[in-house]
Amino acid sequence: MSLDQQLQNIWYGKSGFGWLLAPLSWLFGSIAAIRRGLFRYGVLPSVKLQQPVIVVGNLTVGGTGKTPLVIWLANRLSDRGQRVAVITRGYGGKSASWPQMVQGASDPALVGDESVLIAQQTRARVIAGPDRVVSAQQAIAQGAEIVISDDGLQHYRLQRDGELIVVDASRMFGNGRLLPAGPLREPVSRLQQADLLLLNQRSVSEIVALPEMRIPMVSYRLDLTQLRALSSGAILPLADFYGKSVHVVTAIGHPQAFVAALEQAGMQVDARLLRDHAILTQADLEFGDDWPVLMTAKDAVKCWRFAAAHHWVVEAQVAMSDAAAAQVMQCVDDILKRAQAQH
Repeated sequence: MSLDQQLQNIWYGKSGFGWLLAPLSWLFGSIAAIRRGLFRYGVLPSVKLQQPVIVVGNLTVGGTGKTPLVIWLANRLSDRGQRVAVITRGYGGKSASWPQMVQGASDPALVGDESVLIAQQTRARVIAGPDRVVSAQQAIAQGAEIVISDDGLQHYRLQRDGELIVVDASRMFGNGRLLPAGPLREPVSRLQQADLLLLNQRSVSEIVALPEMRIPMVSYRLDLTQLRALSSGAILPLADFYGKSVHVVTAIGHPQAFVAALEQAGMQVDARLLRDHAILTQADLEFGDDWPVLMTAKDAVKCWRFAAAHHWVVEAQVAMSDAAAAQVMQCVDDILKRAQAQH
């Protein structure tokens, strides 16, 4: 069992050995709290930009369905005629220089898989780099009216005008402990400082108990919509794969949720789960048979160059009620008005 799987078992209740890491969690929490305080009181400098910055982040390590929400929000704002930029860490990218302008055809090995995915699925300007201040400054210099930071909730050097925090309803906050004894980057109480909590309900039947908080909350889902052949672009409905045996190759933060969604759609899944952001090779997609090989859009950006006819990307989209979507956009408008008043 890999170290990552062992930690996942501890974090989400399948192993009772989290107490062994508790002293390290206390140390991590103390350092994080001191760091937050140093930024809050101006001991460590932070940068306020000329245009609004909205962070879409999470408290936990691992996939929460955050990047699809960034794509949804960027497209909503673009549809209103606003010039949007998305800044990302470019995690996994090996570029020798940063920041990097990202296009849909950019090499994910250089700029990161999530950066390329956002560039492909939005009309936003996408800039990747570890220094989010520099990336945001470049975006604004190139005409961005709104900057969305994909993740970066703990990147306090960049001042933000609003925060949207995403929570995975299927896993919530795990054992409630900070890293490394638990999945939390910051305490759950940190949610109180956000403008909106977005609950990714992996299943419509999930009933989630949240701690008492004075923060607005909306729910959404990621719905699988169709399958697209990587080599030809042919599209098939999910129903065509009902009852079929399929291979799944994926390198995302919470792969079990993807596998479960395919199984709920009636597929018999043989899964090859790799670490988040892992570079995929042709060998990773080979199984010695003719079963369909399925992957997420985030995986697919790394596989177009060597895709075969039986390689498919499972496309998904954010689904939320009209009322929930209106609440999200009203929250964003309130953030923008507040930012305009401050500028």
